Amino acid sequence: MDTLKGEVVSVVYTDPETHFTVARLKSKQEPGLITVVGNIGAIAPGTELSLEGNWKFHPKFGRQFNIVSCVQNLPATIVGIKRYLSSGLVKGIGPVLAERMIKHFGNNALKVLDESPDKLLEVPGIGKKTLEKIVSSWDEQKEIRNVILFLQEHAIPPSFAVRIYRTYGKDSLKTIRERPYDLAYDVKGIGFKSADKIALKLGFSEHSIERVEAAIVYALFSLSEKGHVFYPKEGLISHVMKLLNLEDTELVEDAIRLLLEKKRIYIEDIDENIKDAVYLRHFYKWEVEIASRLKGIMSCATHQAEDSEKISGYINDFEIRYNISLSEEQREAILGACLNQVFIITGGPGTGKTTITRFIGHILKKMGLKIKLAAPTGRAAKRLQEATGLFASTIHRMLGFGPGGEFQYREDKKIKINALILDEVSMVDCHLFVNLLRALPLTCKLILIGDVNQLPSVGPGNVLKDLIESQVIPTKGLSKIYRQAKKSMIVVNAHRINQGKFPVRSKKEPPEADFFWVEEEDPKKVQQLIIYMVSERIPKVYGFDPMKEVQVLTPMHKGDIGTAALNKLLQDTLNSSNKAKTYVLKGFRLGDRVIQTKNNYEKEVFNGDLGIIREVDLESGELIIDFDGRDVLYNQSELDEISLAYCISIHKSQGSEYPVVLFPVMIQHYIMLHKNLVYTALTRAKKLAVIFGSRKAMAIALKDVNKEHRYTNLKNRLKDMAIC
Repeated sequence: MDTLKGEVVSVVYTDPETHFTVARLKSKQEPGLITVVGNIGAIAPGTELSLEGNWKFHPKFGRQFNIVSCVQNLPATIVGIKRYLSSGLVKGIGPVLAERMIKHFGNNALKVLDESPDKLLEVPGIGKKTLEKIVSSWDEQKEIRNVILFLQEHAIPPSFAVRIYRTYGKDSLKTIRERPYDLAYDVKGIGFKSADKIALKLGFSEHSIERVEAAIVYALFSLSEKGHVFYPKEGLISHVMKLLNLEDTELVEDAIRLLLEKKRIYIEDIDENIKDAVYLRHFYKWEVEIASRLKGIMSCATHQAEDSEKISGYINDFEIRYNISLSEEQREAILGACLNQVFIITGGPGTGKTTITRFIGHILKKMGLKIKLAAPTGRAAKRLQEATGLFASTIHRMLGFGPGGEFQYREDKKIKINALILDEVSMVDCHLFVNLLRALPLTCKLILIGDVNQLPSVGPGNVLKDLIESQVIPTKGLSKIYRQAKKSMIVVNAHRINQGKFPVRSKKEPPEADFFWVEEEDPKKVQQLIIYMVSERIPKVYGFDPMKEVQVLTPMHKGDIGTAALNKLLQDTLNSSNKAKTYVLKGFRLGDRVIQTKNNYEKEVFNGDLGIIREVDLESGELIIDFDGRDVLYNQSELDEISLAYCISIHKSQGSEYPVVLFPVMIQHYIMLHKNLVYTALTRAKKLAVIFGSRKAMAIALKDVNKEHRYTNLKNRLKDMAIC
C-alpha cells in the first residue's frame, strides 16, 4: 500500500452513519491539494493524518487517495490549530473563541485544552458553562479517537467507533476488549458477524461459550427474518453448528442453557411434534400478549340483540344511496363486522372487499362511533381512503411512530377511538400487531380485512392466517366473484392459481386482452422480452406510460431476471437521455423511478412509496424526488433509503396496485416458487398482467406444498384463550 502524510485543509463531506469522509489534504509528498476518501469518521481541518491506502482515478473527480487505515494526530502549527478549533468539531468553540485561545496560549492551545482545561477560563468569553461544554465535547472526541485507533490496530472498520461510543461511553474500550459479543446485542448496525470478527481478532477462541451464545441469538434473529417466531431446538442446534463450523453439540446445548438462565431466550413444548420450541424472549412475550389483548377486547362486547335490525336498516339505506345490490355473503360480512367486537373479513380479488369496507365505515359512523382506518403501507392506506371516502393512514403514522423508534400511542396513552378498520392484514407481523393492540382501548371494535392467500408479512409471524385458523375470532370468507370481475382474466386466473390450477389464456386479442402468459425458459430471452414489452410493445398497443403505469416484479434480487439486472437495463432503455446527469456514487439519474425502502417520518415518505427524481445536484450530492406531487430533498447520506423501482421485488409490491404488471416465473427462482408468491404478483395488476416462464416452473409454484412454513404458536394460544 501507499502511504501519505499531511494536514487536513477542508472536509468536503462526512456521512454521520457510515463515516465515509471526503477531505482535502496538504502534504509535502504531493503538489497542490489532494482529495482523500474513506471511512475515517469525523475529522477537523488542521488535523494531521498518517494514511495508508491506494491511489485511484475517479472518472468525475479525478485522482484520489483511497484510505485503508488512518491515524489522526492533533495539529502542531498555529495555522493547523486555528483550523482545527474553528471547525466546530469541539462544541462551544467557534472561530472567534479559537482566535482568542490562540492569541492567549499560542501553539500550546490544544495542550492546555487537553491537560489543563481550567486555564481556558483566562480567555475572554469562556465562562464556567462554556468551559463545561468544551471539556465534555473534547473528552468525547478524545474517547472516540481512542476507540478508532484501537479498532484500526485490530483491522476493524472505524465506522463502528461512534456507534460504540454512543452506546458505552467511557466504557467503550473495556467492553470491546472484555465483552465484544455484547456489541451484537447492544449496538445498532453491528450484528453477530461483525462482533465475531472483532472478537476473533482480539484473540477470543472459536469455541468460546460467549461466541456460541451470540451465534444462537443471531440465528434466531436470522430465522425471524424468514417469518419464524420460534424455532425447534434440534433444528436450531444444527443451524448454529453449521454457522460456526462446530462439531460439538454439547457446547451449543450449554450455551442454550446459559441463555435460558440469563432470560434471553424462552423454551416451551408446543405439541407432540415440537417438544422444545426456542424463542427469543421478547418474541415469546409478543405472542402471549397478542392472545391476551385480543381476549380482553373480545370480552368487552357491548352490542344488543336489536342492533342487528338497526344495522340491516342502515345497509338497506346505503344500498339505495350507492345504487348497489349486495349479495347475502356481503350482508353477512357487514353485519358481522358491525356486531362483533373483533371480526375478520378475507377474500380474493373481485369478491367485493372494497364495497364491504366502504359500507362498514359509513355504517359505523352512522352508529355514532369514532372510527379510524389504517393499512401497513402508504400506498395501501391511500387505496383504502380512495375506496371508502374516509381518511386512512399507515399503522405507524396512526400510532405516532417517531424517528427514535418509539410509538407515541401505547399502553399508557391510548388512541381515542371506538372502532378501527385495518386493511391488508396479511402484511402485519407480530411486532406491529402487538404495538397496535397496546394502543387500542379494550372497548375498541377491531375489524381486520385481508387476503389470507397473499404472501405473509416480511417480519416474524403469520398473524392473519393464525387468527383465522384458531377459529376463535368470528370470520367471514368471501368466495363469490362478481359479474364485472369475472370479465377480467386477471381475477379469473388469480383464483385459478389459488386453487392450484394453471392460468388460462384470454380469448380476446390486444388491446382488449388483460392477461398473457409468455412461455419461455431461457432467462436471457425473458430479460430481453421484458425490456421489449415495457419499452415498446405495451406503450404502442395499449398506450400505457412505461415510466408511470408499468411495473416489473420479480421474486429475487440477483441473476439475469433479478431486480439489480433488470433495473439497470430498464434505466438504460427508458431513461437514456439523462445518462449525463447520473449521480456517480449511487447511479441515480434525473427522471429515474425510485422506491422508498424504509419509513422516514421526518420526510413523511414511507416504505413502498414510489417517486420520480426531478432534480440532481452533482456538486452537493442532493436529489429532489417527487412523491405524488410533493417534492422531497435527499442528501448523500440518505440515498441508501431509496432504490431504483423500474423493477421491484414481489414482497415490496404488497399493499400496492399498478395498471400494468409484468413478472417472471422461472426455474431459477425454485427456492421462491410457491402459489402465494405468483398469486400476490398477479393480484397487483389492475388492467394488464403478463407472466413470463415455463410450464415446469409454474407447475412447481402451483404444487400445494407450503414451502414458506412458519413456526408460530399464536393459533394455539388463541385456542387456549377460548377454553379459558
